[in-house]
Amino acid sequence: MLRIATLAAALLAAGAAFAQPAPTRQAPQSRAEVQLSFSPVVKKAQPAVVNVYASRVERQQTNPLFDDPIFRRFFGDRMGQPESRTSQSLGSGVIVDPAGLVVTNHHVIEGMTEVKVSLADRREIEADIILRDPRTDLAVLRLKTGANYPAIELGDSDALEVGDLVLAIGNPFGVGQTVTQGIVSALARTQVGVTDYGFFIQTDAAINPGNSGGALIDVNARLVGINSAILSRSGGSVGIGFAIPINMVRIVVEAARSGGKAVRRPWVGASLQPVQKDIADSIGLDRPAGALVASVRDGGPAAEAGLKRGDVIVSVDGQAIDDPESFGWRIGTKHLGATVQLGVLRAGKQIALSMKTVAAPETKAREAIVLKARSPLTGATVWNVSPAVTEELGVETTQASVVIADVEPGSPAADVGLQKGDGIVAVNDVKIGATRDLETATAERKRLWRITIERGGQVINAVLGG
Repeated sequence: MLRIATLAAALLAAGAAFAQPAPTRQAPQSRAEVQLSFSPVVKKAQPAVVNVYASRVERQQTNPLFDDPIFRRFFGDRMGQPESRTSQSLGSGVIVDPAGLVVTNHHVIEGMTEVKVSLADRREIEADIILRDPRTDLAVLRLKTGANYPAIELGDSDALEVGDLVLAIGNPFGVGQTVTQGIVSALARTQVGVTDYGFFIQTDAAINPGNSGGALIDVNARLVGINSAILSRSGGSVGIGFAIPINMVRIVVEAARSGGKAVRRPWVGASLQPVQKDIADSIGLDRPAGALVASVRDGGPAAEAGLKRGDVIVSVDGQAIDDPESFGWRIGTKHLGATVQLGVLRAGKQIALSMKTVAAPETKAREAIVLKARSPLTGATVWNVSPAVTEELGVETTQASVVIADVEPGSPAADVGLQKGDGIVAVNDVKIGATRDLETATAERKRLWRITIERGGQVINAVLGG
C-alpha cells in the first residue's frame, strides 16, 4: 500500500512539473537594455580603420614602328609617345602604430607604386610601402605626414573560440566605411589556398570586395585578424569569410618597425607531409593528424633537435598540430632565437624535443641576374638556391640550383608560363649549377629550347620555340 501511495505521489509530482507554463520571452525592462549596442566598441576601433587606394601608371606603345628613328624623323616625336593607362586597387587597412604604420593585404598593393590612405576623419595622406610579405598576404605602409594617429589595440588570436562575437570593419565595394557583425565560425582553416601560411579565422560577418585589409575585432575593440578572403560563387558575401590571425600580423609589423624589408622567419630544415589514415593506423594514432617528417637536412635546426625521418609532430609549445600547414604557422609566429617544445610521436611513444628557432642560412650568394638575351627565359630574375632563398620564396627544390625570383609581366618568360619559385634544372640538356651558367646558356639564339623545370616537387620537361 505504501509503494502504491509513493508511486501515486510521484506521478502527481511529474504531472505538476509538466503542467508548469513554459518560460515566456521578455521585452527589455529598462531604457538601458533597449539601448544595448555595439556602438561603443565601434567608436573605439573605427578611427583606426582606413581606406587604401593604390595605383600604378602603365605606359603602352601603340605601334612598334614608333620605335624606329626613321619613322619618327618623318612623322614626329609626338607620334611615338606611348599611351598611359592607370591600374587601380581599392581596399582597407588598419593603423597599428601611432607613428603611422598601417597594415593591409599584400594583394591590395601588389604591383602598385603609389598609395593613398583615407582616414576616418576624411583626411587623405600619401603612404610609402615599407614591407611586402606575399607569403602571408600582408603589407605594411607608413603614412608620410602627421603623427599621433589613432592606433588600434592588438588582441590575441589564440584566445579566440568558435562562437565568439566579432565585428568586421572595412570599405566594401568602395561605398564607405561599413561595420558588419557575426561570430567566429571556425579556427585554424588551413586548406583555403590563399597564402603560404594558411591558418585562417573563419567568420560569418559579411566581408565583400574592398574589405580586404580591414579589421576583424572582438567585443573589446581589439584587433584579432585582418580580413583577407571570401568563399563565394557570386563575388559577394555568403557568410564564409577568412581573416589572417593577429598573432601572424604582429610578426610582420615587428619586422617593419625594425626597418626590415622582408620578414625573417624560423627555418626548420625538414620536409613534412600530411599523415594519411593508413599511416595513422600503423603508428597507433586515433585519427590522421600531425605533420610527418619526410626528410631532415643535416646540420639544420630539426636535426640538431633530434627529429628523425618517420617522426610525427603532434604539438608545438602545447598547441595541437593537425597538418604541415598548422605546424608551419605555429613556427612562423615564433621569434628568432627562441626555443620551442615539440611533441613528437616516435615508434608509438610520445617524446618531447627542444628546437631552437634560427634564420635560414644563405650558404651561397644569390648572384641575382635578370635574363635579357632572347630566349623563353627573357624577363626572369634568377637567384642561386640556398636555404635562405627557398625559405623566402616558400619553395622546396631537390634538383635545381637556380630558382626564378621574379617574372616581369608581359615578358617572354611570363608568356610561356614560367612562375616565381620555378627551379631551372637544365637548358638544352646542359645542367645549370649557378645563375651565371644560366646566363651563358641563354646568351645564344636557338630555334628550339629544351628547358627542364622543377615545380612543386615535380620535374617538367618543355620544348619551346625560339
